[in-house]
Amino acid sequence: MNWITNRLRPGFRNLLGPKRDTPENLWVKCPETGEMVFHRDLVANLYVIPGSGYHLRMPAEDRLRSLFDEGLFEQIQTPSVPVDPLKFRDERRYVDRLKDARAKTGREDAVLVGVGTLDGLKVTAAVQDFDFLGGSLGMAAGAAVVAGMQSAARHRTPFIMFAASGGARMQEGILSLMQMPKTTVAVQELRELGLPYIVVLTHPTTGGVTASYAMLGDVQIAEPGALIGFAGPRVIEQTIREKLPPGFQRAEYLHEHGMVDLVVPRHNLRSTLSRICHLLVKSEPVRAAAASVPMPEAPEPDTAEPAAADA
Repeated sequence: MNWITNRLRPGFRNLLGPKRDTPENLWVKCPETGEMVFHRDLVANLYVIPGSGYHLRMPAEDRLRSLFDEGLFEQIQTPSVPVDPLKFRDERRYVDRLKDARAKTGREDAVLVGVGTLDGLKVTAAVQDFDFLGGSLGMAAGAAVVAGMQSAARHRTPFIMFAASGGARMQEGILSLMQMPKTTVAVQELRELGLPYIVVLTHPTTGGVTASYAMLGDVQIAEPGALIGFAGPRVIEQTIREKLPPGFQRAEYLHEHGMVDLVVPRHNLRSTLSRICHLLVKSEPVRAAAASVPMPEAPEPDTAEPAAADA
């Protein structure tokens, strides 16, 4: 609203024509350098700031499109679970939080699972969406991860997990913690079948997710600058009462100390995953004519930080 429309009477205001709704988030600011990037350019650049190389969070659907040949994949239906089994309420009812998260993301819960081809090789992949209650691990998310791994086991495909989470979902109490051994058993079943399980750690991956399937991959890959750990650095500093080293719990620090195998920029991630999958299943890649397609124009993002889950 500007001074002209503020001061004009309604009758004169109508002469200016109908009000146009302009999206407020056409530009995205780099958290590191303050560089402003047009949203459409950011989507085309896989949500990486061109100047600084800062990796922003990537929507789950866009993540799968960027992985599979021609951006095509089939979504795997995940099991239904009881909603709000503990009738939990803090400042708000848990069912209300779920309703808001579903309206914001258009998804039933935090994990999206899809199957498609990666340079001709059939692959199953799951993505945790941090925009859905901080990517927290609850019964629905755990069931989705297990369903994806079981589908990979049935069809004998590699399984790729893109992890991003604030931890276990506190509103589901012990039921959320039970997803840790449940998903670990599913990982073991993949291992017994000799199927590759590859984990891509994105920003942030913390809490119970890190303490379970996110650190059990045959190959551990991290995106640059990703925060990876169990408790956050602030909590650790307050507990040990010492200053942590620079870059502690970041992807590069963990790579230097042997916690992850590779730190791969997002633009090189697809080709790296393709090489690893084909190597582990002993097959030759078939380069698709349009393996890496431009990302479709996405709706303008909500840049507000989602509430992190209890780690």
